[in-house]
Amino acid sequence: MYEKPKILLCGDKAVIVEFGNEISEECNKKVVNLYRTLEKEKSAGIISMIPTYRSLLIKYDPLKIAYDELLKLIESSNKDKNESTEEFRSKIYEIPVAYGGEFGPDLDFVAKYHNMTAEEIISIHTQPFYRIYMVGFTMGFAYLGGMSEKIATPRLENPRTEIKAGSVGIAGNQTGIYPLSSPGGWRIIGRTPVRLYDPERERPILFEAGNYIKFVPITGEEFYKIEKEIEMKRYQIKIYDYE
Repeated sequence: MYEKPKILLCGDKAVIVEFGNEISEECNKKVVNLYRTLEKEKSAGIISMIPTYRSLLIKYDPLKIAYDELLKLIESSNKDKNESTEEFRSKIYEIPVAYGGEFGPDLDFVAKYHNMTAEEIISIHTQPFYRIYMVGFTMGFAYLGGMSEKIATPRLENPRTEIKAGSVGIAGNQTGIYPLSSPGGWRIIGRTPVRLYDPERERPILFEAGNYIKFVPITGEEFYKIEKEIEMKRYQIKIYDYE
């Protein structure tokens, strides 16, 4: 990480605040702290912000806040936030996942690749709290950190033309959830009925950088029950504080 964040120009209406040249939880915590502080202050000149692994993109209106004023705001918001702990309390999203079978066609391959049983793969995959480093690529896709190297598995040699929304996959040392049906090359080990992106919700994108995901195994019967409850708008995922 840098001793002091770098301010990079991004056109005439945006800047990037870069905290380091690495992917690490400590670096990302600094990004999220600044993002949440600026969000809390609600400056009229800031139009939008996008947190990433190691930087924060800030789009602003130069007619409402001058560049020099923006720099002062960034500096004051980032002052005394050099610690690696997060200033704001993070949340945990508990995501139910049906593993294997029709929901996870690649679970058996992943198990054989590592000389494990499917149950062992599920146990390892559901142990961590996965940090959401950033959201992007497609609407609602969360870039997660924290997967065990024990189950790291190469991508498919030939990507599938369609992977169902909610599919949980492994690609290399990363795991993630497909928010929308799309082509993809990740090894699919399960699927969640939870909708990561729903344009009818007040907040269409479920996840937010700086929070965490906890995968919880469920049966196929439970999957369809939850799916029906979601369609009837009766289901609420469990969200609680990260200690």
